Formats: sequence, C-alpha cells, structure tokens
Amino acid sequence: MTGPLDGITVLDFSRVLAAPLATQILAELGATVVKVERPGSGDETRGFEPRLPHGESAYFFAFNRGKRSVTLDLKDPRGQAVARRLAARADVVVENFLPGALDRLGLGYAQLSRENPDLVYVSATGFGQTGPDRTRKGYDTVFQALSGVMAMTGEPAGPPSKTGVPVADLTSGLWVTIAVLAGLAGRRGRHLDVSMMDVQLSLHALNAARLFALDEDPARTGTEHPGRVPSAAFQAGDGEWLHISGSDQHWRPLCEVLGLDSLAADPLLGTNSGRVEHRDRVMKALRGAIAQHDRDALVKELRAADVPVGAVRSVREALADPHAVARGVVGEFDHPTEGRFPALRTPLRETAGEPPATGVPPLLGADTDDVLADLAGLAADEIEGLRAAGVI
Repeated sequence: MTGPLDGITVLDFSRVLAAPLATQILAELGATVVKVERPGSGDETRGFEPRLPHGESAYFFAFNRGKRSVTLDLKDPRGQAVARRLAARADVVVENFLPGALDRLGLGYAQLSRENPDLVYVSATGFGQTGPDRTRKGYDTVFQALSGVMAMTGEPAGPPSKTGVPVADLTSGLWVTIAVLAGLAGRRGRHLDVSMMDVQLSLHALNAARLFALDEDPARTGTEHPGRVPSAAFQAGDGEWLHISGSDQHWRPLCEVLGLDSLAADPLLGTNSGRVEHRDRVMKALRGAIAQHDRDALVKELRAADVPVGAVRSVREALADPHAVARGVVGEFDHPTEGRFPALRTPLRETAGEPPATGVPPLLGADTDDVLADLAGLAADEIEGLRAAGVI
C-alpha cells in the first residue's frame, strides 16, 4: 500500500487498542508496519470477542489492518538481539509497555538510539513517563472516570456514564499518530511521551475554560449544550429521536417550521444568550412542538429551511447512509481464513482518485521469516535456529 509515508518503517511493540490504532493509521498512510507479537498467542486482542466463523477476532481486525506480523520472544536475550537489529533499520518505534519495561529488556530509547540516532521513539502509556502515577495501570473506562469525562457524560438526573465509543483509547491513538508524524517531520531522533490521562484532560478545553472563567465545575447536561440553545436531542411524535442545533440565524426558521411564532417574535429570545437565560421555557416549547411531528418528515422540513438537524441513528443506519456509501466509508478485504470481510476505511483521502484500499489484518507470525530476512538480515539457518528454540 503506497501513500505519503511510503518508505517509512515502523516497528510496532504495541498491543490492545490506542497505539495499535495509531500504527494502523500509519500503515494506511503507506508506512511498512512490523507488528511484534508474542509467539503462540500474539496481541491479547486476538482472543477478544466477538469471534468470526473461523476463529479470528473482530476486535483485532479493527485495529491491525495493513501490518506485518512477526512473532518474537522479547524476554529471551536472543529475541532482544533480533529486536535491536530490526530497530536499527526502522524509522519509528511505537510501544505501550509500562515505563521502564523495555529499558530492562535493552529496548528502550536510550539503547536503541545509540544504534539508530535518527530513530523516532513514541511511548504510549496510561499516565506518562513521569509523575507519581507513571507505573499505574488502567483501561479506557478508568481514564474516562479519572479524567472527569465520565462525570460529564449522561443525563443530569442520572448516574455518570461512559461514552458510546472507547474515547480514551481512540483519542490517545490519534495523539500517538500525531507524535509519530511530528517526530518524522523533524527528521531527528527523539523520544515522545503520550499519556492517555493527559489526552483525556486535554479534551476538557471548553469545560476547563468554564471552570477557569466561573470557578464552576461543569455538570452533566445530557444531549444539551451548556452554552447554546437549542442544541439537544428531541423525541418526535413517532417515538424516534432527532438532534437540532444552530446559531442565531437558524432560530427564526426553526420556529417557523414548528409554528412557534410567539417565540420567534419574542425579543428576549432573539440571541443565543437570551435563549440560554430562558432555557427551560424554550426547551419546553420546542419539546411540545416537536412531539407533534414524525421524525423523518420534520428532519426533511428543517433541512429545507437550512436548520442544522440530524436523525439519531443506529450504527447500522449510519454506515448504510447514501452519503457514507458515496464516500466509500466501508471497504472490504480478503482474509486468508475469514474470506471477504468489511471494514471501515481511513477517513483521510485525496480529492482525486478512488477511496484508499483496506489493508488486511495479518495472521499471527505470517511475516516472521520475510521480515527477519529482509529487515534484520538474518540467514535462513539463523531463523530456523530461533524457531527451534521457541524465540519466534
């Protein structure tokens, strides 16, 4: 697969979600990504549910497309020596071990950069390389809880809730990608530190601004925007939901479609600040009016009036939308054991040409021999010796 990162080699020591998402993005951009996995078991997500008919994990498929899989026992000194040979020929190393773990195996930045001074080395961890929590473990929902994201999610009268997608993992994966690209742009060796906790705290840009400005800890608001009215999900008369948002220029057209002439004429409600001040009255009127309409018919009317609106859809409905189909959001790949299988394409594409191809998730160790020969320079008998010793 070619792309803007064609010719870049990434040695991927990561597993599970955040960093593997990043290395998948790099593969989609054209980099050669060599995923180093444990012999026999591989990335633990290979065992995650749901399983496909021939035993592969849909979870693994989602974050490891387009990579080459090498099995290597990093606890064995012979495996460590091979890993150092691979790193000497790589442009980038991505790892998500606890701080210090790879240093103890002779695979930390200080050791690898001696052989490869231009190496871009990205460490993606839960709490970063410094600080009192640096060796603390955690998962996506733990970071949502600790960072305040969970406290901000859900209805005001309900309990805190996790987000509908693993936002801590996904956003951290994007920042690992940014770190790699920043390192490559500098074209000189560096060790970049991405903390999932830091990433989640950075998502509070608006919430922190409110806290700093008003000394007020933001509270859960459900689907409502705390600083804009209207911006919320509403239930239509047929029981379906839609989300309406907009600025001052959309207020009058919204009222006209809903027959709320008195609200449109009220000078107190002509600006967003006024509607925020009178939120309860505005929202009560909107809910009552919207409940008189079927969702799809109302969405059509509001779109015709240029009011920003969208039906609240299921994942299946969203992926089958004609616009998503026209954009080629869903692609397919041919897997050696599972056959033809759908997958989400990268959202990054050029304006000219076809949508990008969808990479294939590798079978465990499928590329071990080729990579060790081509990248590490090992002879066939050396590779067989490592296999006989259980190192690969």
